[in-house]
Amino acid sequence: MPQIKRPRRGSLAYYPRKRAKRIYPRVKSYLLEEKLKPMAFAGYKVGMTHTIILDNKKGSPSFGQEITVPVTVLDCPPLKVIGIRTYEKTIKGLKTFTESYSKDLPKELKRKVKINSEKTLGNVAKMESNLQKISNLRLIVSTQPRLSGIRKRTPEIFEIGIGGKDVKEKLEFAKQILGKDLQVKDVLREGELVDVISVTKGKGTVGPVKRFGVKIQTRHAKQKLRHVGTLGPQTPRKVRWTIPMAGQMGFQTRTEINKRILKIGEEGQTITPKGGFIRYGMVPKNFLLIEGSVPGSKKRLVLLRPAIRANRLKFLIPEVREIVK
Repeated sequence: MPQIKRPRRGSLAYYPRKRAKRIYPRVKSYLLEEKLKPMAFAGYKVGMTHTIILDNKKGSPSFGQEITVPVTVLDCPPLKVIGIRTYEKTIKGLKTFTESYSKDLPKELKRKVKINSEKTLGNVAKMESNLQKISNLRLIVSTQPRLSGIRKRTPEIFEIGIGGKDVKEKLEFAKQILGKDLQVKDVLREGELVDVISVTKGKGTVGPVKRFGVKIQTRHAKQKLRHVGTLGPQTPRKVRWTIPMAGQMGFQTRTEINKRILKIGEEGQTITPKGGFIRYGMVPKNFLLIEGSVPGSKKRLVLLRPAIRANRLKFLIPEVREIVK
């Protein structure tokens, strides 16, 4: 009798399954862009709603008609460029060469980290005289949650890359925007596909049925119902890491690719319902509408970068007819 095989229960692609190191993620790779511009942005997740748009995808059954699309609202206050960090290439990978910070740092930054910007003022000249050693350059930015609808003062600090090929041009561009605000329109535009990076909702410790989707045992075969049928073969005499077991679920860094930006707005009152969004509040100014869902809970910081594996619908600009509050 032929042996019947089935796909395993639960993916082994995301290992080790453990909690993220911090509540907001980092961007590890970027799209190769020749234009000088910041290559990432961030916003706070507000919630979901739906909007009515004109379907402009050729070949779609509803082409030219109004359709309802679920969207995620992101509150996107401007990012503050507080520093420049350069890297040199070593046999063990990239290593920090030097960094320089702006003179005028936000007061709220003291809640997060202590920075003495006066000690780093001369490092810009060091960067310019050692361009042959520098292999990469990134911006150090901080969020400004006091400009958003979230009741929070402590900002988040992270790095974002800069587009371009020449290190000297990148350094000149970074010097121009050091200490200034980055708006969402400086990085992204409507109709563009982006990759969404966020830390998912935490589920705590769960069993193998919820964590891997294994089959619930029958009452006659096993005393344990929500348990795996076997912990492995007789040889080798150990429990392998591939066996579905109970453990941590959620609160893990995940990247969802090719999310389309439907609208970038500057007046959050136009999309905020009466009384504000549930468990968030009001969206004061800049906002972003992304088609579909976004990982993470409300008030969580979400990072956006231009899609590194974009399909042919990369710059299909939608026509938003109405945003349902």
